[in-house]
Amino acid sequence: MAEASGDKAVVASGPNDVARDLTDGVAQAIFLGIPVARLDAVQAAARIAARPADAPFAYVVTPNAAHLNRLIRIRDTRLRAAYEGAWLRLMDGQLPRALARLLFGLDLPHAAGSDVTDLLLRRHIRPQDRVTVIGGSGEMVAKLKEMFCLLDVAHLNPSMGFIARPSEVAACVDFVIAHPARYVFFVVGAPQSEYLAHEVAMRGGATGCGLCVGSSLSFSTGMVPRAPKLLRDLGLEGVYRLALNPRAHARRVFVDSLPILWIALVARLNPSAYGLVAGKGRR
Repeated sequence: MAEASGDKAVVASGPNDVARDLTDGVAQAIFLGIPVARLDAVQAAARIAARPADAPFAYVVTPNAAHLNRLIRIRDTRLRAAYEGAWLRLMDGQLPRALARLLFGLDLPHAAGSDVTDLLLRRHIRPQDRVTVIGGSGEMVAKLKEMFCLLDVAHLNPSMGFIARPSEVAACVDFVIAHPARYVFFVVGAPQSEYLAHEVAMRGGATGCGLCVGSSLSFSTGMVPRAPKLLRDLGLEGVYRLALNPRAHARRVFVDSLPILWIALVARLNPSAYGLVAGKGRR
């Protein structure tokens, strides 16, 4: 069985098996038809930081329940293309991880985008590294520079709904290309970040590593509180956010994320249709 991983060739020998990147040895597992890197947050951050600053642009996506819902139930072809073009797909969602283990015996490392971002900022990104941020407020970027002593940060915050306006998407792509950076943080929300990262990759001419990491910079700068670690480990971060702000997060929890339960149960009844074999995943 073969899968594409950006400009990397990836091969798996069977359902639930490990797919291995033939270029740099990244092991992957197939879950619900999606190749997922077998990297935890520490390993993922180190691999991202190891890419040369001037390497051709590649980007990272972080599958969670909402992403899988869009990919499988809603059949978002634009997001599917973004996932197929990604360099790394890191398992962000604790609920999908639990379902993968319970229903298919598949043990996937956890690499939440927020954890990877925080590790990059605290352990790997140096003051002189060039950073580009697409999205987020000026206040957030100012805090980012101050807290992590970053000397060269380029920032563009597109208007609300920009992703539906080709001219504004093109302006964002132009900005990334015009500001070569080792790290490019896309924080315009999902799936807009993934769409935009894919557009940058398709255009060509950009460098560095793109990170589609949602609200991660807001967490790292302390502008938005994260759930306590115990709740995160239990997969209850979404419930914590819902309790703090029900109006803002109700749709994300009940409409965007919970359908993963139905998707996984359907896959359990017909696992071969999703590239899976129930109970035979490799750990």
